[in-house]
Amino acid sequence: MPTAQPDDHQVDFHFDVMCPWAYRTSIWIREVRRLTGLTINWKFFSLEEINRVEAKLHPWEREWSYGWSMMRIGAILRRRDMGLLDDWYLTAGRALHEHGRRPHDPSVARILLAEMGQDPAVLDEAIADPTTHDEVRAEHDRVVAAGGYGVPTLFFPDGQCFFGPVILDAPTGAAALRLWAALDTWREFPNLSRSNGRSRPNTSAPSTLRSSPTWPGGTGSASTGAGWCPSTIRRSPRPGEPCRRGGSVSRRVPEQPGRVRPERRLARHSPTTGRRNT
Repeated sequence: MPTAQPDDHQVDFHFDVMCPWAYRTSIWIREVRRLTGLTINWKFFSLEEINRVEAKLHPWEREWSYGWSMMRIGAILRRRDMGLLDDWYLTAGRALHEHGRRPHDPSVARILLAEMGQDPAVLDEAIADPTTHDEVRAEHDRVVAAGGYGVPTLFFPDGQCFFGPVILDAPTGAAALRLWAALDTWREFPNLSRSNGRSRPNTSAPSTLRSSPTWPGGTGSASTGAGWCPSTIRRSPRPGEPCRRGGSVSRRVPEQPGRVRPERRLARHSPTTGRRNT
């Protein structure tokens, strides 16, 4: 089995719990960690903020705000142990994207914390602590400053950042390592911007995810109000330069004409640019 271990064997993984694409990629990156010992530093990014309609409140101006508030819970847990944030993201992500539960509902979030063996009062602690706003916002701003508009976004110690890979069915075993090796190889060519393959249909996604309320084009109810994940970001060859898309390891999100985003408070954006349509 290939080892596929980059010299700087760690990665910052920016996510929003509400994004089904980032969730699938997080399953894959955990498999890479299991096989190689990769260190994953979980970081935040807000789809609510990047998609905010002008004149609407910022998520940090609301008492409770879907993905943002779940990340504030994650911030408190991470201060104690990165492993707790890992567990929170996996627990909340699975609940939302595979089981159709509503972790962005405070009552459900409390139940999920208890299922993790954590005190449900962690939610109250997170919401009462204004510095959790600052923590989430700083990490969101980091992605935006690098030219990012969506998740998953990966940052490496050498300053390069990628959007993706966006995957429908998380590979395991040797296949997971081949994908990781492909991403690492891509980093060797800082002047290569993108090399997209053809888009693939959603039918290759696991059945549990295709029926999820948050899966774009899925058969489940859209009542969860999950945010949609803008799909274009650029990868940064050097610190301070814009992110660029991860090319062949980050295949274009399949476009779905006429798809309506479930969360009405989020602006409608182009499925290829992540920018608002006018």
